[in-house]
Amino acid sequence: MRFDPRHLPVLHGEVCDMLGIRPGMRVLDATLGLGGHSRAMLEKAGGELEILGLDRDPTAVERALANLADFPGRVQARRMRFSEFPAALEELGWDSVDAALADVGVSSPQLDEAERGFSFLADGPLDMRMSVADGLEPAANIVNNWSFERLRDLIRDYGEEPQAGRIARAITRERETKPFDSTLELARVVERAYPPKWRATARNHPATRTFQALRMAVNEELQELEDFLDRIVDHLSPGGRVAVISFHSLEDRLVKTAFRREASGCLCPPRQPFCTCGHVPRLRILTKKPLGPSEAEAAANHRARSAKLRVAQRLAPEGAPLEGFGPDGAERDNP
Repeated sequence: MRFDPRHLPVLHGEVCDMLGIRPGMRVLDATLGLGGHSRAMLEKAGGELEILGLDRDPTAVERALANLADFPGRVQARRMRFSEFPAALEELGWDSVDAALADVGVSSPQLDEAERGFSFLADGPLDMRMSVADGLEPAANIVNNWSFERLRDLIRDYGEEPQAGRIARAITRERETKPFDSTLELARVVERAYPPKWRATARNHPATRTFQALRMAVNEELQELEDFLDRIVDHLSPGGRVAVISFHSLEDRLVKTAFRREASGCLCPPRQPFCTCGHVPRLRILTKKPLGPSEAEAAANHRARSAKLRVAQRLAPEGAPLEGFGPDGAERDNP
């Protein structure tokens, strides 16, 4: 499989297997990136797929199309948030898709290119926006204007940073002298805020979690994922599957909760004596526990270490049998 040398698609083998990729499918790659997962799926199906790829980063869309140029006519790409996929499906005239993938981690080029403002290892503007066209505020606005309490809560909740209070206090103190405008300025302040013993024993750079929290807030990543999960089931064909790769416990919890909700019958409160919601199961969960990378993949790609893959399958309406699938949701062999 041919990859851009800077981008290894995480869990690409597991994604292809769990989505049941086969010729003739229509696939939504909701987070196209550089096209690594789309390439894996196209190769799995011998090129016989129709893929709609979305990415809010215009540079990523351009590079993905170049990387997938050897599959002419097989990939349609759009620059848009992945939660907005229904509009793209309508534009193409697709009523539904047979498989959908969302890899909600930040792409490697965004981390590696200092001018994007994501990296705490190279100096660049304190930006972190995946797309300027989305009208979101850059990270500098948050760092320079949010109150101590809001910064502390953001770094604690989105970054899961135990030193959130110390870091927020150091940021608010430093900006009184000079507003932050570069990534290294912020990274140095965060690093100094760490107790010396913590700095000496930390497995990752002390700024890792703070930068993650800022990136997630700037790009409204949790809201994007929640909106996608709320909409995707309506656009899966019976037997179709949805796979989500997450890298953060809050993201994984959203996926787990959404899948469980759609796999459940009644959603009424437990103490309610009879059902009034009328909810029926629409999904079958195919991963009781999330799948993670193999030891070999984690060793080859350190950014894959925290990846978690969850997959679910669309049920047919009112319990009707799924064409081409057994009663347990497994694919039947073609005669």
